[in-house]
Amino acid sequence: MSQEIAVVGSPEFTTGFRLAGVRKCENVPDDEKDDRLDEAVEGALSDDDVGIIVMLDDDLDHLSRTVRRDVEGSVEPVLVTLGGGAGSGLREQIKRAIGIDLMDEEE
Repeated sequence: MSQEIAVVGSPEFTTGFRLAGVRKCENVPDDEKDDRLDEAVEGALSDDDVGIIVMLDDDLDHLSRTVRRDVEGSVEPVLVTLGGGAGSGLREQIKRAIGIDLMDEEE
């Protein structure tokens, strides 16, 4: 079972996670995101020790279509994005991870 958290993003974003003890952090400076972000995310996806990938929601726009599809469809590791407004995609992330919608409005 994968137990590591991987954080991908700018050095400013990953620093807090490093201080909290996250060991797998991939720094991708803002001016290099269009060139290096795909590679960093693919590395986290292929790492068997990683169970959760954390990124900024805005960074998804810098991913190629293929990598974005792969990471958004991945169940393990699961992608958790931060930012982007209240609840942006969290419901979908939970639904994808466990297979059911816990907040079904019809009940």
